[in-house]
Amino acid sequence: MAHKAGFVNIVGNPNVGKSTLMNVLVGEKLSIITSKSQTTRHRIMGIVSGEDFQIVYSDTPGVLKPNYKLQESMMNFATSALIDADVLIYVTDIYDNKDKNQNFFEMVKKLTIPILVVINKIDQSNQEALEVLVETYAKEFPTAEIIPTSALEKFNTDILFNRIISNLPESEAYFPKDQLTDKSERFFVQEIIREKVLTNYDKEVPYSVEVEVEEFVHEEKIIRIGAVIHVARDSQKGIIIGHKGEKLKKVGTSARIDMEEFLGKKVFLQLFVKVNKEWRDKPKALKNFGYNL
Repeated sequence: MAHKAGFVNIVGNPNVGKSTLMNVLVGEKLSIITSKSQTTRHRIMGIVSGEDFQIVYSDTPGVLKPNYKLQESMMNFATSALIDADVLIYVTDIYDNKDKNQNFFEMVKKLTIPILVVINKIDQSNQEALEVLVETYAKEFPTAEIIPTSALEKFNTDILFNRIISNLPESEAYFPKDQLTDKSERFFVQEIIREKVLTNYDKEVPYSVEVEVEEFVHEEKIIRIGAVIHVARDSQKGIIIGHKGEKLKKVGTSARIDMEEFLGKKVFLQLFVKVNKEWRDKPKALKNFGYNL
């Protein structure tokens, strides 16, 4: 049997479950997941290899209308996923409004590559409503396969996996068969911290935060990590730290526990907070944080 390999990119509006779906398909937690929109900021690769196939998944930021340069970079990650995909997974859900980002939706409809439309969160719907959604998307994407799923319940994700395999082109593997992602340990440590910020703070504060790992030292029995939480305004620094540092300590403790599980080793974590004024609109700061403009 010929070897198959290809790039399978996952796109869609915010909060439809793209990251949950990719984590299920990869079998590892690579993308952070929260209930807040704009959780995913980068394009995150997850690689699944078998004897006669290799799937290179990309999770992408949710489609939005940019209000500042950071969001422009996030949209660049999303639109670039339309260009280099061998198979595209367009994720929607039972609550989604397909007209919310009409320009991007029209771009997807014009693609000639195989498209799998995943209707997610069907465990929160009923058969009648689901049938209406399937019919709606079948009209919008007459050549696509419509696959209702619940990524959270792992319902129909096996069917989706089989359809991905069947649509892959014949190709040699693009990466070593034991490679899981293109991102570094430092990147995932930063994302773990940012996830804890997203889950522990409200309103604008989580969206004004970026995390930078300045120290990452492997020792025999422990990994020593020093990280800076950058905020956009002076007032946000006090909010992140909290009364007597309690908020920051809570973030650090929960992040360290997740890091130890992810890295398989004891972690000593130090967190600092720094004001980096309006970094979300500064090209130099964004470039330093790994964003493409």
